[in-house]
Amino acid sequence: MSGERLRNFIGGEYADAKDGRTLEVVDPSTGEAYAEAPVSGAEDVDAAFRAAADAFPAWRDATPGERSLAMLRFADAVEARAQDLVAAESRDTGKPLQMTLDEEVPPMVDNLRFFAGASRVLEGKATGEYMADHTSSIRREPIGVCAQVTPWNYPMMMAVWKIGPALAAGNTVVLKPSETTPVSTLMLAEIAAEFLPPGVFNVLCGDRDTGRALVEHPTPQMVSITGSVRAGMEVAASAAKDLKRVHLELGGKAPVVVFDDADVEAAASGIAEAGYFNAGQDCTAATRVLVADRLHDDFTAALTEAARGTVVGPPSDADAYYGPVNNSGQLERVQGFLNRVPGHAQVLTGGERVGDRGYFFSPTVVGGLRQDDEIVQNEVFGPVITVQKFADEQQAVEWANGVKYGLAASVWTQNHGRAMRMTKALDFGAVWVNTHIPLVSEMPHGGFKHSGYGKDMSMYGIEDYTRVKHVMHYIGG
Repeated sequence: MSGERLRNFIGGEYADAKDGRTLEVVDPSTGEAYAEAPVSGAEDVDAAFRAAADAFPAWRDATPGERSLAMLRFADAVEARAQDLVAAESRDTGKPLQMTLDEEVPPMVDNLRFFAGASRVLEGKATGEYMADHTSSIRREPIGVCAQVTPWNYPMMMAVWKIGPALAAGNTVVLKPSETTPVSTLMLAEIAAEFLPPGVFNVLCGDRDTGRALVEHPTPQMVSITGSVRAGMEVAASAAKDLKRVHLELGGKAPVVVFDDADVEAAASGIAEAGYFNAGQDCTAATRVLVADRLHDDFTAALTEAARGTVVGPPSDADAYYGPVNNSGQLERVQGFLNRVPGHAQVLTGGERVGDRGYFFSPTVVGGLRQDDEIVQNEVFGPVITVQKFADEQQAVEWANGVKYGLAASVWTQNHGRAMRMTKALDFGAVWVNTHIPLVSEMPHGGFKHSGYGKDMSMYGIEDYTRVKHVMHYIGG
């Protein structure tokens, strides 16, 4: 891979974009550009999909064992190249180096290994005679060529979440990373090329127009995107014109419901960690807290203290819990929410940019909020935690569900019956009890409502990348 001038990865090798357009890749820790990435146009999109389509028949027809072995070797190589990948990821995102190494690489590798195994255990209804003189069986087949778009908050991890189930099921992929964070995804493609046939995994750099061209292209049979609600709606509308299958993991506004029997210190500490991790740039982040009125003051004080103790710094700062937000536009967005906080609310700590170099924002707590306030209803996607006071369980459920998102939620209580009632009532795809944000490869992750549809990870994830065919034989005399 070129050091300062990036290239697409198509058909197992690096390739220049056809018309030479580029955009700057900026280090968010400094605000300075350090590389140029191609802006791929129609010819590049055609070339990438041609490579993926040419590679599909052989990859589809490879045995599950062959695909599994290739993916296991890919996972081993990712693990061996962890330091290089983390260095690239941290430069693109500003994430702390050691935390990225500890918190992101192991689950990435595990996810690849999970799907390597999952490719060998796809199941369907048992072959049998469901009609006299006829035998029926089920074939679970790959969909074909898949177009995938990943976001800038977890470039490496989201790439793995996309390609893992797709490749394991026998599909081929053209993936476009965010224009602000392409480097680690290109490195993943380069590493994978040692083990996967050319054209199975292609990476195309570019802007929003490039993404639209991927979705609109006639070749892919499925489009998968992790991104904003706006982007997801555009993708769904565009894909509908060609009846492409769509997989959407979109925004979130996770409610964190803290009842009056919760351990105040444990809840405040856990919620601060889950709210400020990755600078709050996580669709599942614990950023919308609802607290029982009896516990509200003590909890808010403990959360504010935890926020003030959270260290913000560049990737090299070993004490930093999180780094900058990803780009200047995101910094402006986060600051805008704080500038518009209504008069009845109060910024208890933070609420401002840190320093004048890079895109750092202070860990923030906002209290005194009402259910219809903008900062409660809309995703900030930054290190900002809001706090509301609720009167009873019914109101907690009403307010928790009273947003357009449905990705994740958590409940903090020692009452087992209450926990069971809440996990049933909360209209979110993942609900944690007395914790928030852990994910495992064996369990599905995906949302409801405006948070999209389809599941990442787990056997549900690989099923999303397959189609079911019924085969019937006449066996009568």
